[in-house]
Amino acid sequence: MKTLANLLSSVIVAGWLGAIALLSIQNIKLVSLRFLYFESIELPVGLVLAFSVALGIIGGAMVLPLWQLFEQPRN
Repeated sequence: MKTLANLLSSVIVAGWLGAIALLSIQNIKLVSLRFLYFESIELPVGLVLAFSVALGIIGGAMVLPLWQLFEQPRN
């Protein structure tokens, strides 16, 4: 069962990477991110998407062990 989960997660990540590659080639336009008073330098859309997906994957990978750590055993 663990092999199937690993295969499925690899397929999902590969799909995301393919979609990012496709969008980054089609959208070479530069964008800048704004949050409150802060503004980033101008970056290509594909690079912004790649960083967003990478941060989401890393964040999800970090939250799951923390969630299991703080989960109380039910007896």
